[in-house]
This record gives sequence, C-alpha cells and structure tokens, in this order.
Amino acid sequence: MTQVYDALSESQKRDIRMYGVTEAEMKEAVEQSITFRHSGPAMMAASLMSDCQEMIAHDNGGSYDFMVIEDVRQALNRAKWILFEYCDKR
Repeated sequence: MTQVYDALSESQKRDIRMYGVTEAEMKEAVEQSITFRHSGPAMMAASLMSDCQEMIAHDNGGSYDFMVIEDVRQALNRAKWILFEYCDKR
C-alpha cells in the first residue's frame, strides 16, 4: 500500500474500498455536480446506475475484467449512498 493510504483512518480505508473515494470526497463531488443541483439526488443515483449498465453491456465476450467488476461494484455503492444520504431522510 502507499504511504498516503496507510495514513488514512480505518473508516476512510473502508470508504475507499466501498466507494473508491472517502465519504467526504464523495459528498463534495455529489453536491458540486450539475446533475445533483438541477435534477436532484435520485437522478444522480440513476445516472450512476446507467453508467453501470453501460460498463456491463461491454462485457468483452463474457470475460469481465476484475477492474470493470470493481468499478461497477463501487459505482453501485455510490448510488446507494446517494439514495440513503439524500433521499431516505425522514
């Protein structure tokens, strides 16, 4: 692992494994997104899920690369986080 990664808290390391970024970085990116500001969080989550569909659609003849699978997994986790963080507030 890199020195930068090693210096992160366990929570930040968990975030990176789940989302590809820390939760703080994700929150900043989401809230600065044009889609988020103009169409709302549900549309941003839907956009991420559409991106996942596109990644899966290009399956390389049924042989998925580990990085594609990991990118799809993290993108779906980001979409779920957006829904839970912004849409599930009661």
